[in-house]
Amino acid sequence: MNKIVKDAFVLTAITLISGLTLGTVYEVTKEPIAKQEELAKQEAFKTVLPDADSFEEKELEGNNGVEIPSAAGYDAQEITGEADALDASGNVIGHVYTVVTSEGYAGDISFTMGILSDGTVTGIEMLSISETAGLGMKAAEDDFKNQYAGKSVDKFEYTKSGAAAENQIDAISGATITTNAVTNGVNAGIEYFKATQGGN
Repeated sequence: MNKIVKDAFVLTAITLISGLTLGTVYEVTKEPIAKQEELAKQEAFKTVLPDADSFEEKELEGNNGVEIPSAAGYDAQEITGEADALDASGNVIGHVYTVVTSEGYAGDISFTMGILSDGTVTGIEMLSISETAGLGMKAAEDDFKNQYAGKSVDKFEYTKSGAAAENQIDAISGATITTNAVTNGVNAGIEYFKATQGGN
């Protein structure tokens, strides 16, 4: 009986010490991790809208990040973040959105997209993607991402036969699910821009 009590005491002590250690590690690393995440986000903002001097993050109004894309037919897309892109004088020259699409082959894909005040998409940058190596992961490569940049369109579509129009994107060979997910995400961002900024 004493051995059982002793073993239980030892296990309780080990659990308690482990819990305290994990709690301490979490508290110590929480702030540096948050700073790194913020830095990565700011770098992604600068990548998608390089003409901006700074970015001012905004609170999303109500449930607009879900409702606006859904009303346009993008039920698997959500705008989870928004920032105004400012020039050196503090004037708004565009906007950056964080988009999450749940249509990826391997799960959610998260990216930032930039759009100028005139509706021109300036680029996209992946924040989180875990698609199939050599196939869907090509969505994180410049050859694919750059297809969206510098275009002012009402809606993008993808094609398997070679993009011939301004609004067309070449699908990633063998990864049309990923292509569709990203394209729908960008379209959701365009719809959000039009609804919140009065774009055409």
